[in-house]
Amino acid sequence: MAFDTFIVLAGVYSDVAAAEADYDVVKELHAKEGLMDAYDAAVIHRREDGKVKITRKHETPTRVGGVLGGGAGLATGLVVALFPFAAIGGGLLAATSAGGAILGAVAGHAAAGMSRDDLKVLGESLDRGEAGLVVVGAMDMEARIEEAMRRSEKLQKKQLKADAEALERDAKEASGA
Repeated sequence: MAFDTFIVLAGVYSDVAAAEADYDVVKELHAKEGLMDAYDAAVIHRREDGKVKITRKHETPTRVGGVLGGGAGLATGLVVALFPFAAIGGGLLAATSAGGAILGAVAGHAAAGMSRDDLKVLGESLDRGEAGLVVVGAMDMEARIEEAMRRSEKLQKKQLKADAEALERDAKEASGA
């Protein structure tokens, strides 16, 4: 198994607009550096009813890209691991049985790549805000991503280890490919 180590940055925000503004800065940073394939990100919004919705997301197209396309990356998988009933756009992420199986595979890999304590810290931190931004990026981009998330009220950083080959294999099996 060839594990890649990523940095997870989870920012807590008082409103969705601030989280989405930082999302745009993170995206611009990666575009400017020519590293659009080097990160995943998801903006979450905790609605008044307490439910979590993913309002924007970016997935690395080359990581499990052939299987998932624009579906779910490690950041989305991590959000689903922390908030199993998260919704995206107008509906649940697991809209189809194949989609749910693929999402389950990605969420499983995202959660397995972190300690339980780290997952608990991230989840509790994100529970405190109205909005959040979760970015999974290359370790050498940590400082620049952190700078881009300057609007966050609180920022947690954790490492995530993922086996990209196993993730792709499990996602293909889940999709029936």
